[in-house]
Amino acid sequence: MSNLATLARREAVLEKTAALAIRDATRDDAPGLTQTVHLASEGFALAMWTEMAGPGGDPWALGRARARRDEGGFSWRNARVAERHGQFAGALIGYALGDEPEEVGPDTPEVFRPLLELEHQAPGTFYINVLAVLQAHRRRGVARALIEDATERAGGRDLSLIVAEGNRDARAAYKASGFADVAGARAVGGFGWAPISGDWVLMRRID
Repeated sequence: MSNLATLARREAVLEKTAALAIRDATRDDAPGLTQTVHLASEGFALAMWTEMAGPGGDPWALGRARARRDEGGFSWRNARVAERHGQFAGALIGYALGDEPEEVGPDTPEVFRPLLELEHQAPGTFYINVLAVLQAHRRRGVARALIEDATERAGGRDLSLIVAEGNRDARAAYKASGFADVAGARAVGGFGWAPISGDWVLMRRID
């Protein structure tokens, strides 16, 4: 029985691995990337797009348009997509932070200030701006595969990310992947959005 159980576990791992593929994003992935950012930001991105779109505007369309841009942090060029059985399962948007942090300008909205201040404590790292997996594909090794893919993209840089303090599942997953808490900052609301999972936590993995 033990041999059969071991074989079954190995087959399950092989099936999971065979079903999962990581690839570069394209502009056509804008709908999936927009949903990913919405999930990762706990609704903040949608609130911001809603205000930017204005009365009668379509916030989701605006989000998709931003994902299709060639520049900016939220751009398809910075994204890697995970597919399971050929379906969009999740994505990671990341890029290298400069060695010298840029000054937070006086006109920066208050909601962004704590996030930027935490970013500035991780200069020179490969920063994971967004990481989320769609509900139907969770607990299938997708997030771990995206993190390992980011490790290769980082080219020897440490990895860093910011997560809500109360998002226990995400924090546990990150710690299991080698991340540790580095610093925290009080979360501030904005664009009609209020924090729902506590303050922000900067995490870092030294490679």
